[in-house]
Amino acid sequence: MTILICIPCLMTGGTEIQTLNLVRALVAGGHRVVTTCYFEYSDDMVVRFRKAGSEVVCLSPTGTRVNGWRGILFLYKGLRRVLKQYKPDVAHVQYMAPGAIPILLLRWLGVRQIITTAHTAADIYPNLRLVHFIQRHCVRAFTCITELAERSFFGTSRLYNENTPLSKRNHFTIYNALPPGFSIVRENRSFVRPITIGVVSRLEEIKGMDLVVPAFAQVKKRYPDTRLVIVGDGSLRVKMQRQVQECDCTENVEWAGRQPQERLTEWYRRMDIVLMPSRSEGFGLTAIEAMANGCVVVASRTGGLPEVVQDGEVGLLHEVGSIDDMANKIVSLIATPELLQKYSSDAIRYVRRYSFERYSQLFNDLYKRLVTAKR
Repeated sequence: MTILICIPCLMTGGTEIQTLNLVRALVAGGHRVVTTCYFEYSDDMVVRFRKAGSEVVCLSPTGTRVNGWRGILFLYKGLRRVLKQYKPDVAHVQYMAPGAIPILLLRWLGVRQIITTAHTAADIYPNLRLVHFIQRHCVRAFTCITELAERSFFGTSRLYNENTPLSKRNHFTIYNALPPGFSIVRENRSFVRPITIGVVSRLEEIKGMDLVVPAFAQVKKRYPDTRLVIVGDGSLRVKMQRQVQECDCTENVEWAGRQPQERLTEWYRRMDIVLMPSRSEGFGLTAIEAMANGCVVVASRTGGLPEVVQDGEVGLLHEVGSIDDMANKIVSLIATPELLQKYSSDAIRYVRRYSFERYSQLFNDLYKRLVTAKR
């Protein structure tokens, strides 16, 4: 089967990482995969998709975005050219911004087997009527990355499995997965002071990175030997470095910068508690990566994080934007090593539901059933 993956950009975000997961899963299932990127791309990510086994077509030779009616015409001509060349059996559209337009164009161009994946909840969409129209009339399956996101779009949700009944039009949830190569630790972690707190993130306001150092400074007042490791880079780095100096935490903070995906496990293994103070988060890939390495996650109560980081079971949630609440949650963990141990052990068992093997099995099963039903 030839499968066309359609995506607006090929940069280094969570959506691209999960789309790379999808490519690897489908290639492992024996399919020919063609990834079409409409606009921006990085050469490194294009190389990664090709190494995963996908052919890659970048519609914009310069990687620039085309907006308005010119953008629609640009997409129409590009998708028509790709369809004529590759003749895909299925098109899988990533994202719903500007995913709605490619879906409508693909239908106009004669593609009948279309799957789409929304990588966020519905709160960013001002009008859901178009989404509902697409789900009812244009796509065979509308998949979401959490049940919370699915409910925000449609009011109901269900996790997809091999026994899920399929109709002409469907919506359900298939969880994001750990990147291939992220193995789940087998042994339980031990937690002894000094405790190391970590972040693995773009250093941006939407990720709540401006809150990390002030919260850490409060923790350090109670536990002066606590350390902070910051993996990532972004526009807030200078501000965060200034915060570190103002809080007199320089000796306790390590700056690792941006790290390649294949080295992240080394950094997670050095961390005991991983912070995710995001102001918005569709899923929370960092959370499952951290749990796979036995870390305890302290995350904000936003987006898909409450579903992924089950509060009081495998980690703790704090109020969005609250430095005090985040610091208090961290202090409560350091003060109770047995709680750290329990959450870590439970997280290692729990995170298996997000394994790449399970993700690959589910998507390959979905494709097989859709194409079989068509025949």
